[in-house]
Amino acid sequence: MPETQGISALRTRWTAPTGMLGILVEEARARAKAGLTRRGEWVRRAEEAPRPPSLRAVLRKGDVAIIAEVKRRSPSKGAINTDIDARQRARSYVEAGASAVSVLTEPDWFGGSMEDLSDVAAGVEMPVLRKDFIVAPVQLFEARACGAAGALLIARALRPKLLCELHDLGRDIGLELLVEVRDEFELDCALEAGATIIGVNNRNLETLVIDPATVERMIPLIPRRAVAVAESGMSDRADIERAAACGADAILIGSAVSSSPDPHASVRALLNVRVERDARPD
Repeated sequence: MPETQGISALRTRWTAPTGMLGILVEEARARAKAGLTRRGEWVRRAEEAPRPPSLRAVLRKGDVAIIAEVKRRSPSKGAINTDIDARQRARSYVEAGASAVSVLTEPDWFGGSMEDLSDVAAGVEMPVLRKDFIVAPVQLFEARACGAAGALLIARALRPKLLCELHDLGRDIGLELLVEVRDEFELDCALEAGATIIGVNNRNLETLVIDPATVERMIPLIPRRAVAVAESGMSDRADIERAAACGADAILIGSAVSSSPDPHASVRALLNVRVERDARPD
């Protein structure tokens, strides 16, 4: 298991993201800057929002928990389901047995919106995750104000100091943060930030290439005190079983369920896979 190195040592190794992730991060910064005009409103609404159900609690079960995603399109696949009804799709996921719902809110490349997040959070009783390229505090207040239980932080996208600051803020305002990593350095950053939910993404967001070996290599390095989530490139039960064998507590699955003509059946087919948690260290 990687040992945390301290924030000073970690910050000297980080470099700014390139490729597609670099573009998405720059565009997210511009949106966050524009959103500062409503910061007071978002803070007030976040403070008034009812406490959401715990994301971490529903992901820590004997069987692999499914986080089913609402996604209209993506840079890698293009159109997935552009006419999706976010609330109805989320209800189908939850009725089928999904433990949580992820909602893409990035507007330009993924076709998402904060309205999708609000609609889903109001329409289901399970925890809802805001999935976006979060680079500034205002985006966390937006998430909490719109009913999210959690939000995604991408280690590759954030300087280690900023990752820690955003993680602390999210926790302070009642969000649980899913910190996404792809290698040992990023896992060190996540652990240094205090992450208790850590995702491993098979997709390299800079090149958009999927390498299924990433989950198989990284999940066994995540200590059992944290919830381990496998992400990207998984579509069927065999994929879930391979991730579970590595010790994944949960799977975040997007394109396969968002594109499905029968989302209820698609989610049901992924349930009741036992987690091999002993594959991970104490």
